[in-house]
Amino acid sequence: MAATLVAGLRAKASDLLSSIAYRNAALFRLRMNLYPPYLGAGIRVTRISDDFREIDVELRRQPGNANAFGTHFGGSLYAMVDPFYCLQFFAALGPGYVVWDKAAKIDFVRPGKGTVRAKFRISEADIAAAREATATGAKYLPVFHVDVLDAGGEVVAKIEKELYVRRKPERKRRDPA
Repeated sequence: MAATLVAGLRAKASDLLSSIAYRNAALFRLRMNLYPPYLGAGIRVTRISDDFREIDVELRRQPGNANAFGTHFGGSLYAMVDPFYCLQFFAALGPGYVVWDKAAKIDFVRPGKGTVRAKFRISEADIAAAREATATGAKYLPVFHVDVLDAGGEVVAKIEKELYVRRKPERKRRDPA
């Protein structure tokens, strides 16, 4: 009984923290830019729209993220694109949904040198499709593509991300009797 109460309180606290985190794009951007793995890798979120549907990220070439050939380390290239579609969907759908990264594929096209950038965009149609597909409790597995571009606009890497989206089941209320 006590464990159920504690679990319920934890779930409510988690929902509250999530809703606060996705209300202020500037605060979220600052939080992402202070995230230690991003600081160490030279990854920086340069812009987030107020509705979280547009996010721009850059990766600056520095000694800590170079590979043996003096170009961007592939892990850093992937890290710069890893969480954003998932975070955008979570922000758009809210705490009533489970959103996870399910799968990813990266195709390294050419060596990354200098500063590279990626732009993440989700539309109202993307969100509507997720809501419609999950309305009955079914899972939804959308796939998104993003390119990492160098300063000249040349493709450095092509990334495919598959998400897992599902509505959270309704919580049962405790019977006070």
